[in-house]
Amino acid sequence: MIALPILIWVIIVGAILCAFVISFWVKRHGESIAPESGWKPTDEVFRDPTSQRKMRVWVDLSGGRHYVPESEDNLN
Repeated sequence: MIALPILIWVIIVGAILCAFVISFWVKRHGESIAPESGWKPTDEVFRDPTSQRKMRVWVDLSGGRHYVPESEDNLN
């Protein structure tokens, strides 16, 4: 009977580890690899606290905001 609680904990810990590893390859909300046609860059640049990447905010024609990684060479 003691094996069942151990199995449950192994499954829970395994699921948490899988979610953690998968999160490295999943884009965050509003994040894009590159700006699309029609987007305009803003002056807003910030460091993403999760990934530690510098991101620039771009806006599309409808006012939607998109976050694109900024080249480290382009920042002061």
